[in-house]
Amino acid sequence: MSEEQDWKKYLCRACGLIYDEKLGDPDSGLAPGTRFEDIPDDWECPLCGVTKEDFELLAAEPMPACQGGVQVNSLESIVVIGAGIAGWSVVDELKKADPNLPVTLISACSADLYHKPELSIALSKQKSRDQLVQESGVSKAERLGVQLLNHTFVVSIDVERRCLRTTRGEMSYRYLIIAQGAKASVPSHIPKAFAWRVNHLDSWSALQSKLQQSSQRVAILGSGMIGCELAEDLMKAGHEVTLISRDALPLCSLLPDDAAQRYLARLQGVNISFLGLQEIISVEETHSQKKKILLSSLGEIEVDHLIVATGLETDGRLASQAGIDFDQGIRVDPNTLKTSNEYIYALGDCISLNGHPCRFIEPIIKQASVIAKQITGLTKSGYAHTPPVIRLKSKVLPIELHGTPLANNDWKTLYSSDDCLVLEQYQEGELSSRLNVGVIPSAFKQVLINRGTQL
Repeated sequence: MSEEQDWKKYLCRACGLIYDEKLGDPDSGLAPGTRFEDIPDDWECPLCGVTKEDFELLAAEPMPACQGGVQVNSLESIVVIGAGIAGWSVVDELKKADPNLPVTLISACSADLYHKPELSIALSKQKSRDQLVQESGVSKAERLGVQLLNHTFVVSIDVERRCLRTTRGEMSYRYLIIAQGAKASVPSHIPKAFAWRVNHLDSWSALQSKLQQSSQRVAILGSGMIGCELAEDLMKAGHEVTLISRDALPLCSLLPDDAAQRYLARLQGVNISFLGLQEIISVEETHSQKKKILLSSLGEIEVDHLIVATGLETDGRLASQAGIDFDQGIRVDPNTLKTSNEYIYALGDCISLNGHPCRFIEPIIKQASVIAKQITGLTKSGYAHTPPVIRLKSKVLPIELHGTPLANNDWKTLYSSDDCLVLEQYQEGELSSRLNVGVIPSAFKQVLINRGTQL
């Protein structure tokens, strides 16, 4: 094969930019014909700023044959971006509403089906990637008669032409549904190569393969729900766990101090170390590939692995490029889930309702159903968001929150014992939130029922 035919292309996993060796990147000093391996390590993606370690070889794949009568580049097709729980849920609902509706699903990964919340409790259960996958994306697409474009990135949206530019070419749409999810955020001063982000099956599987070799020391940055659930799971799997938090107590944004203190005591009771009021100043890798972490006031600690669980963020690149309103997520109408563009809907982790991210599993099916019915014309009934029940997947201390508590509102103690705490919040005289910490005795459950104050 001649060198002219051997030019390779590389895809930025962060933003979808394609680096073409033949064209180079003259604006940043890379002449045409610069091979990827010859690019300096400190070169940055001109679009999003990540380094070359976040690029991967883009294999040239032909557009797959249409299935179930789907016509590529047809304005009759409904196109869904994202094959997580939200993406597959809306595909299911579209096919329920109209089995003959042409639907195309685009996924940056394999599109295999798995239940993402399981990732924070799967290590101690010794589950493998294959055991977590419920069905392959290819199998489900064939079963539903859906065209699946997996391992495909959407580079841009042309709202005027109702067309997507993807790494496999252009595709038109009648309606577009964005279900791109959210990604784990990593503080900018922590090298991404030194930190695990367990928000996707592929990254979880890579970490799992490292941890199954032996008992290891793991530090988790972030003491929210995901950080605490992972800490318990890793502890149960036999690893030495340290939780690092900028807050004084774990679950600080969710629990009042009394409840958080109880949970901290239970974590410490199972030998999970909690380092509160700490910031990570720097992370370095030793010659033995361990991570040396410098903390703001406790000096250095050394661990085998660092996991970052400091929250999620929605990538606003596609929305911004397409001129779609974005506010802590893709802004949608709370009733219709339509974006600021009349032909584009969105659902799941990537959306915001009235400026607030909506990152819960429970409402996704309802959101998917509303979008499908609106598109197919079955009904114009809208979506009504209600706060889902939040349950921490904890074995050391069950925690359950109903409603939406206000940080500046006092909690009223209904029941308190060594094993259980029940608190309530009221707004304008009405019960608005209840927090159950521990196992509620059956006798007191009946008291709550008799009071008629079940949320």
